[in-house]
Amino acid sequence: MSTLAVAGFLILLSALWLKFGTSLPRRYRARKCEGAQWRSAFPQATKDEIREFLSLFTSAFAFRDSERLKFSPHDRVWEIYRDLYPNRWVADAMELETLTDDLSAKYGIALSEIWSEKLTLGDVFAVVQRSRV
Repeated sequence: MSTLAVAGFLILLSALWLKFGTSLPRRYRARKCEGAQWRSAFPQATKDEIREFLSLFTSAFAFRDSERLKFSPHDRVWEIYRDLYPNRWVADAMELETLTDDLSAKYGIALSEIWSEKLTLGDVFAVVQRSRV
């Protein structure tokens, strides 16, 4: 009976994590919609293209999709990662690896070829836009 209770508890925790995702780091949580920043930086991109890209990013980091527009084109990928894992000795959930795989699968982009600790979401999106042309 106790094995069944533990299994049920783990399933419940997994379902809650999937539904609510990882909480955004504090500096992003307080932001309002950054959609205007994205449209200003990428006037040729459609709202759907921007949202699709940000959904891929938030999915890789297990953030809620509803919070995708709290990220700005100027946000550095590495800083977002470090905000989640400030201690370098803590195991992560392979967010960067997931992002790498997802970018490759969806857009044919190798993150390793453009990677820098200064790489911004806007930099990545610019490569995505060039890959579509």
